[in-house]
Amino acid sequence: MKLLRYGEMGAEKPGMLDGDGNIRDLSAHVTDINGDAISPDSIAKLSALDPASLPIVEENQRLGSCVTGFSKFMCIGLNYTDHAEETGNPIPEHPVLFMKANSAIQGPNDDVYMPRGSTKSDWEVELGVVIGSKAKYVSTADALDYVAGYCVCNDVSERHFQTKLSGNWTKGKSCDTYGPTGPWLVTKDEVGDVQNLDMWLDVNGVRMQTGNTRTMIFTVAEIVSHLSQLMTLHPGDVISTGTPPGVGLGKKPDPIFLKSGDVMDVWIEGLGQQTQNVKEDA
Repeated sequence: MKLLRYGEMGAEKPGMLDGDGNIRDLSAHVTDINGDAISPDSIAKLSALDPASLPIVEENQRLGSCVTGFSKFMCIGLNYTDHAEETGNPIPEHPVLFMKANSAIQGPNDDVYMPRGSTKSDWEVELGVVIGSKAKYVSTADALDYVAGYCVCNDVSERHFQTKLSGNWTKGKSCDTYGPTGPWLVTKDEVGDVQNLDMWLDVNGVRMQTGNTRTMIFTVAEIVSHLSQLMTLHPGDVISTGTPPGVGLGKKPDPIFLKSGDVMDVWIEGLGQQTQNVKEDA
């Protein structure tokens, strides 16, 4: 099942994608795609619905972030061996955690606005994990039981802000619009082996990143378990699990960064595609 949010920014409605690629309205069944809507009981009820019985939505709708109302958006850094190497960082002993401000999160195809003073904005295709059940002190063996589904994330990053403005990475990760999420939340029963998903990112039609989740240093289950030892994970919380090689910072002989007018296309196998136009903030 593919759950989504459609409509104008700030007025999104809950929806489901049917087998023909049409959006079906879920407003009669859930108020939004949030923690309550993606609980195990709610997922079971939504899965039992016949999509053909739901109102069909007019085409060409804007899509919002595929989940809302989350308490936190967590990100894992340096989680692919070759990405750590391309950025000159050692292989981490434990998952590297940083937070992306909730205010950075937006729809998958909304414009990305580089903040004032940005000279080193970069791209990062990442697998997003959406928590469906409250998780605290869970084992790796049980961790995926607490996951509702998966989505595409683009962890857009301002490298100068991230590394040169003192403090931690959050400064370069939390710029407004730097968290496109979606297009939909794909429930875990439809994903299959989450540790074997191909992923790609193009800039202006040129392939920049090619990867597969099987090369993660820490698996999804290990990440969920690890984080649950540190803090309670709540339904709707999102974990962006790291990026494969090919980011602009790692390009040789010279790094490449985003500029106004660029277009990013982002895919993960089975989870859909994002497209963002890059602009300068006013």
